[in-house]
Amino acid sequence: MGKFLITRMLSAIPTMIIVSLTIFVLMRMIPGDPASLMLGDLAQPGQIEAMRQRMGLDQPVVIQYLVWLGNVLTGDFGNSISTGQKVLSLIWDRFLVSGSIVFAAIVFATIIAVPAGMMAAWRQDKLTDVSVVAIATMLLSIPSFWLGLMLLMIFGLWLGWLPIVGYVPFSRDFVSALVYIILPVVTLVLVESGSLVRMARASTIEVTRLEYITHARAKGLSEPAVMWRHAFKNAFAPTWTLIGLILGSLLANIAVIETVFTIPGLGRLLVDSIYARDYPVVQGCMLYIAFMYVVVNLIVDLVYPLLDPRVTA
Repeated sequence: MGKFLITRMLSAIPTMIIVSLTIFVLMRMIPGDPASLMLGDLAQPGQIEAMRQRMGLDQPVVIQYLVWLGNVLTGDFGNSISTGQKVLSLIWDRFLVSGSIVFAAIVFATIIAVPAGMMAAWRQDKLTDVSVVAIATMLLSIPSFWLGLMLLMIFGLWLGWLPIVGYVPFSRDFVSALVYIILPVVTLVLVESGSLVRMARASTIEVTRLEYITHARAKGLSEPAVMWRHAFKNAFAPTWTLIGLILGSLLANIAVIETVFTIPGLGRLLVDSIYARDYPVVQGCMLYIAFMYVVVNLIVDLVYPLLDPRVTA
């Protein structure tokens, strides 16, 4: 396991270098001058040039990249052009908001979707199976922003059960914070449950055809015992991989949900920074999201051998 961990961590280094280089190049391709944006429209040419020198923008692009990469490796993502705050602390504060919503949604989606998919597979081609597959297909077809707006209209405007605007940090009021994230979490649970149900169903159907399941039944074990004690671990392994992919994807694409529910998360920060042309924050957000995606996939790879004995580390 130790050798496998070291190998996977080393293989992630080239990925992060390529991602950082891509982000840096894309940011430099955007029209506009960061120094001019920081000083405003009334700045004199001499002031702009002095600011460019202070920011290192007068250096060759290769030098700019190496300096930026070196600063990033020491935890210095720079300062926001708009607010002057440290980019890393700003990203971390927003990530705590997004992370609480995404992780809660993944946990509840897994708890609901995996048993539903396995139950559908166990009753293949019967009414239960057809119903579960139909619901999963419908959930896969619904855009997340539309579903979020419908939930806001029903439970926020019509029934008045839940708030429709704003966010309360968990550090300020835990109960109120839970109330404010109910609708975003439910939206993500419904949207992501469809793919998890289909994956759990497909992997369970494959496992039920293996000889050890037939042997377990021949020993006289009950169907629930066969399903949960013998089939669950192997059937869950492919679903675990999908969970990791969904988790990374949600961290990168949660901006839509945060915009719908006016939540000050990482995705909203990225979108606002793009509009404000706050280059350090945009670079930092994109690099942080890519880093989290790599970490999530590393964790998935490490856990997978524990679920599927056929895979060895």
